[in-house]
Formats: sequence, structure tokens, C-alpha cells
Amino acid sequence: MTVLDASAVLAWLQGEAGAEVVEPLLDDGVMSAANWSEVLQKAWQHGRDADRVAALLHALGVSVEPVIEADARTAALLRSGAAHLSLADRLCLALAQRLSGQAVTAERSWLAAAPDTLVIR
Repeated sequence: MTVLDASAVLAWLQGEAGAEVVEPLLDDGVMSAANWSEVLQKAWQHGRDADRVAALLHALGVSVEPVIEADARTAALLRSGAAHLSLADRLCLALAQRLSGQAVTAERSWLAAAPDTLVIR
């Protein structure tokens, strides 16, 4: 199971470094609803139609998991060891933990808190 962080999906959408690593992960990738919101917000900020971006990602196989109470608790507890990570980042890691999956991000700073994370660039 691959749990995609917003930064990884945005790198793919924008054709940035690491996009080629993300592309094959989309067909069974999972995102937290919090990270999904981040992607749609950034798409809109960059002048893209957020509904079209959502439809594209769904068509490619990306699914969205709700943030549940257990994820919120895990994300809160991660704060002590990963204060530099945003709430959305910690929710991605919490989802990866809940689903026994691997988190994928474009953020190198995650490695200190989550060494099993796949960093795409």
C-alpha cells in the first residue's frame, strides 16, 4: 500500500523532479483527505480546475481515505518526534501507519521522523 503525500502528487502534477517515481504509484495510491485537500487547494492556487484535477487523480486510481479518530491521535503523538512536520504531513504518516503502507513524499525533512518513508527527490 502506497500512501501519497500532497507534495509527491503535486510534484507529479507539475512535472517536477521525482514525477517519474510517483506516476506508477498513482494506480493504487491512497491519500488522506487532509492531503487531498492540500492538492486541490494548490491546484486551484496555480490556476488549475480543482474538479478536473480530482477527476484525473481518481481516474488514475488514487483513492481518498477519511481522517479518523485514530489518525488524529497518531498525528498528535507524532508531534513530539516530528515538530517540524505540518498536521497534514503527520496525518499522511498516521494513515500509512494505519494501513501498514509506505508514505511517499517530496520532503526530505520527513526522514528524521519517518525513516521508512520513500522520498522522491
